[in-house]
Amino acid sequence: MKWLLPFVFAGWILSCATNRQTAVTLPSGPSMLTGAEQTEKYFPLLSGKRVAIMANPTSIIGQTHLVDSLHRAGIRVVKIFGPEHGFRGNASAGVAVADEKDSATGIPVISLYGKKNKPTAADMADVDILLYDLQDVGCRFYTNINALARLMEACAENNKEMLILDRPNPNGYLIDGPVLDMNLKSGIGMFPLPISHGLTVGEFALMANGEGWLKDRMKCKLTIIPVANYTHEMSYTLPVKPSPNLNTQQAILLYPSTCLFEGTYLNHGRGTYFPFTVIGSPELKGKFSFSYTPTGIKGMAETPLFMNEVCYGLDLRNYPVEEFRKTRQINLTWMKELFAAIPDKEKFFNSSLSKEMGNIDKLSGSALFRRQIMESVPEKDIRASWEPALSAYKKMRLQYLLYPDR
Repeated sequence: MKWLLPFVFAGWILSCATNRQTAVTLPSGPSMLTGAEQTEKYFPLLSGKRVAIMANPTSIIGQTHLVDSLHRAGIRVVKIFGPEHGFRGNASAGVAVADEKDSATGIPVISLYGKKNKPTAADMADVDILLYDLQDVGCRFYTNINALARLMEACAENNKEMLILDRPNPNGYLIDGPVLDMNLKSGIGMFPLPISHGLTVGEFALMANGEGWLKDRMKCKLTIIPVANYTHEMSYTLPVKPSPNLNTQQAILLYPSTCLFEGTYLNHGRGTYFPFTVIGSPELKGKFSFSYTPTGIKGMAETPLFMNEVCYGLDLRNYPVEEFRKTRQINLTWMKELFAAIPDKEKFFNSSLSKEMGNIDKLSGSALFRRQIMESVPEKDIRASWEPALSAYKKMRLQYLLYPDR
């Protein structure tokens, strides 16, 4: 395996200042440690500096929030940047988040999911280093990587350092789906990645730098603390839910497949306590025996599609998710099955019917996908249409890996 960049700091911290490739060996040992847990490797890098941090409830060391740990250690955290759902994770999906002051530490929290999505020059003026520690789930439409890229741009524009504390990707073994057609670039897909991209956030950052994806092909001065003793093949159960609607491990592993239903006139579990694991519609009554009723749930989905209506469809809460490891593919069968069953097929992908719906073209990343489902194109032909872009991505991905696949 080749690495894009050289090692510094005891052979484990990566600097993005150069493009030289060097062969390396992963450390041995049975215990996997997230970047955040390896405090001896990055606390010295923060000492005496004014630190900003992008964090949410997944930013933990053991049972303690990273911000609290830094604060207690005397590291000078001057501000916190908050992503979608907010720093403490209390906001519903898609709801704008306001600036605030953290009640636990008194540190100012600047929202990057409200009036702005990127730090300004003023925000960065009193910062020496920006620390990024958010758990990702490995999908193009999970917006943490978009936020990361904008932070990298802010650092590059203002000549600041970024430090990433890497975390495992629970879907790291899975690389599948259409590579985004950049004509469909949007807030749920900004980079030419497949649906499930097989990268940690550290690897994504290397790729964004190396492929020139930042504004004006800027390069961010980047340091990464990799996860110790990790491979993409490892199963990883998240200790904290990454967002309010990904609240179970089952949902996280189904997400690369079931998030596509955000682009259909079907409820995909929003308004229940098991989102992304059930899919249904009132119009499927008589076609499926399983039913559920979405309601408004504060902090999750306050006005879900088909609120207070009985929906009929698929219950995937006990689906054997280990099947994904066998097939190495996202599931297309459920989309084809539900489209075949819905009576009014013109409604299925019509995003004008509900403000809760997304655009299937932007979600899938393909202008063909909608028509392929509507015309009952065989699955093997749908998958064939993802080539050669998917194979080219897999080859390109190899040069940015911090961890082996197996």
